[in-house]
Amino acid sequence: MKKYAVVKIAGFQYKVAEGDELEVNKIDVEKDKDITFEEVLLIVEDGKVKIGQPLVVGSKIRAKVLEQFKGKKIRVATYKAKSRQRRVKGFRPLLTKIKIEKITVA
Repeated sequence: MKKYAVVKIAGFQYKVAEGDELEVNKIDVEKDKDITFEEVLLIVEDGKVKIGQPLVVGSKIRAKVLEQFKGKKIRVATYKAKSRQRRVKGFRPLLTKIKIEKITVA
């Protein structure tokens, strides 16, 4: 059975396994650097489940930053009836692509 974990990264929770690539909100780390996440909420290994209360103590997830980039453009349109008021704004989120290298269980 595959080992996986639920980890909190930049305010969001992700289910990750070793070798996974994720696009997360921007993390201030340079490209090709390693980063460690210690906010591990759950780990499943060989059918054994470890649930944190709220965190699994001593567990870490090591990842490598692959790239920093802008995401797909989101368009937001607003308008007011009967007043000819229309506005379209665009937004591109800053994202970081990471690769999960190792899940360490305490």
